[in-house]
Amino acid sequence: MAEHNDFGKIAEDLAVDFLVRNQYKILARNFRYLKAEVDIIAEFDNQIIIVEVKARNTDTFLEPQEAVNKKKIRLLISAASYYLEENNIEKEVRFDIISVLPNKQKTLEIHHITDAFQSFEI
Repeated sequence: MAEHNDFGKIAEDLAVDFLVRNQYKILARNFRYLKAEVDIIAEFDNQIIIVEVKARNTDTFLEPQEAVNKKKIRLLISAASYYLEENNIEKEVRFDIISVLPNKQKTLEIHHITDAFQSFEI
């Protein structure tokens, strides 16, 4: 497995641990539908939370969450809709981004952005 894939897996594991510590119930990881993959599907406060995890070794060029473009958002929405339909779930859905970046001390820092897609026009 490539080093960047290892880092991505570590970031996803950290994101799951973060969500569990904050009372989220993890429903699925790496859910795939057509060309889309949802990193984490969770439940919190009677909502379904679709989580995209973005990790970078550095934020020199752009923040990890800035890598989520309109095409990716459409794919996530499509996959989320399919997941809800297949599992007969009728709850409100929220889309979050969790970014993982090393801080100045070289430890990984998590930043959780709730309702991350509100500012996007899709």
